Amino acid sequence: MSRASLDKKPADVAAMFDGTAERYDLLNTLMTGGQDRRWRREVVRAVAARPGERILDLAAGTGTSSVPFAEAGAHTVACDFSLGMLRVGVRRQAGARRLSFVAGDALRLPFADGVFDAVTISFGLRNVADTGQALRELRRVTRSGGRLLVCEVSHPPNGLLALGHRTHLKFGLPLLARVSSNPDSYRYLAESTLAWPDQAALARLLQDAGWGEVRWRDLTFGVAALHHAVNPG
Repeated sequence: MSRASLDKKPADVAAMFDGTAERYDLLNTLMTGGQDRRWRREVVRAVAARPGERILDLAAGTGTSSVPFAEAGAHTVACDFSLGMLRVGVRRQAGARRLSFVAGDALRLPFADGVFDAVTISFGLRNVADTGQALRELRRVTRSGGRLLVCEVSHPPNGLLALGHRTHLKFGLPLLARVSSNPDSYRYLAESTLAWPDQAALARLLQDAGWGEVRWRDLTFGVAALHHAVNPG
């Protein structure tokens, strides 16, 4: 398998995640030094899922991020375009109630208009070929007044921390890649993180896609960021 390029061709990216499905959650933990778990807890608090709500967790992978919403009583759909990830998720989350897995492309979501009370995507938006189209699709399937939470890698605003972060991505992750059974995943994730827009630029993309009340807050000094928005209808 060749490494998915930053052109983000869907078949290449899906194949890469298919190949790392069994180790994906571990890979995330290694990449972030364990911070990914804390970030996902912040997403759960921000979504604040309520019983009876309909929640879409896009780029859900194995469904690890989706389970807390279902446990809160929301009817939750874990959607991903990697069949390998979904197969692992169906097996691992077999006992979860109110949780379903659906294969879908972020650019052409297989859902009707306005069916979800909240939509969320964690560490997946930078993997789609057209960020603006994905954000518009998420808005299309969200009811008027519904909410969006995007948790994604970002760029520390502090210059010294930003330098350390870039050094880790350029040199630390390649070292992990050398001992990994799937080195392409580490290289791709490092490169896609470096190429991703900063917090303010992502906020503008959300506004351009029609989302309102856009705001964000940094996580771990800006290594990641949590963007909130509302569908104005």
